[in-house]
Amino acid sequence: MTDATTARVDAWLWAVRVYKTRSAATTACRAGHVRVNGDRAKAAQPLRPGDELRVRIQGFDQILVVKKTIAKRVGAALVAEALDDRTPPPPSRESMPFVPVRDRGAGRPTKRDRRDIEKLRGRELG
Repeated sequence: MTDATTARVDAWLWAVRVYKTRSAATTACRAGHVRVNGDRAKAAQPLRPGDELRVRIQGFDQILVVKKTIAKRVGAALVAEALDDRTPPPPSRESMPFVPVRDRGAGRPTKRDRRDIEKLRGRELG
């Protein structure tokens, strides 16, 4: 556990267990899924206590505030001391729209299936 004043973005994300590997954290930074204080972050960008990170994972943003900079992987108790998770709760299942799923290998939808799908999406033609 290194208590330096700065740490690399990818190393910190790996140390606080947002990503399983440091290379996965580096790849996310390169893809633009990580923002520090509103700006796209490079993997080697230094983090300081008080910085806000927005990490996009599976289509949702996770908002983390750096309390303490660490560069090595630590236990779960120390992870809780190193970050402040300000992520809002996920939306309820009732508020999420239903997406119809066809069985794999079912082939193309028939005309009747297509009409049912359009009706579910609210794009009825007539």
